[in-house]
Amino acid sequence: MADAATRPAGAAGTHDVEALKARARNIRRNVVRMATGKGEGYVGQGLDAADILAVLFFSELRYAAADPDAPERDRFVLSPGHYSIALWATYAEAGILRDPDLASYGADGSPLIMSTHQGSLPGVSLTGGSLSHGIGVGAGIAAGLRMRGVDWRTFVFMSDGELQEGSTWEGAMFAAHERLASLVVVVDCNRTQADGPLVLEHEPLVDKFRSFGWWAEETDGHDVAGLVEAFDRARTEPERPKAVICHTRLGYGVPLIMNRDRAHFVRVGDDEWQTVARELEEWE
Repeated sequence: MADAATRPAGAAGTHDVEALKARARNIRRNVVRMATGKGEGYVGQGLDAADILAVLFFSELRYAAADPDAPERDRFVLSPGHYSIALWATYAEAGILRDPDLASYGADGSPLIMSTHQGSLPGVSLTGGSLSHGIGVGAGIAAGLRMRGVDWRTFVFMSDGELQEGSTWEGAMFAAHERLASLVVVVDCNRTQADGPLVLEHEPLVDKFRSFGWWAEETDGHDVAGLVEAFDRARTEPERPKAVICHTRLGYGVPLIMNRDRAHFVRVGDDEWQTVARELEEWE
């Protein structure tokens, strides 16, 4: 998928699970490279989301790396802007970013900022910051594409903390009412927010989305084969919007971060980055 040609409508990406796992590992390496030496950042989210984004960008989404804003493409909306480190790491793996760009992450004047900003880089459809806007924006994009008579799909990546916002469920109601079958929402459920556990329990999520008129299924967000299968099954639903609920863990792949009580905005000492890189390479 990281070539200049957009895949034709209806074509599948790679379902080679081992190849997708390798993509996810490279995404995590990119996350660590971007964060190393900066002392703090949303490293946990980047490590957390790598498997999901590997499957989306190398198995599901239709796009051209040479022109990620081309009209003839599937749309991707990142709702939680602070996950930008994961998106930039994925862009680098997909060939949308040049490799040296990663070193500028978080630097003054760099487009690789710690929250997404529409227009800062190609393919960024939403300015991040306030949470829960992604599902409404995605529903609007999906409705607009249908009005144009094209079959491009819209994927929204959102976090479980956003489920406590009413606008999320307003968007869900609208999408079901309009039968936006081209809309796929991916929920990263790591059960953390603002350096602590969820304030309000959101389960049972699958039942909630179904009660709003959606097709919904849950899977392990770190099981690449399971993710591929879940998206395959979602593709067979012809009339309803889809929600794929992904259960994950912040900092996945790096025990030094995974085992911290606070990993939402992680702080890593200068003497710890070598341990982070080593643990990632040793992770099975």
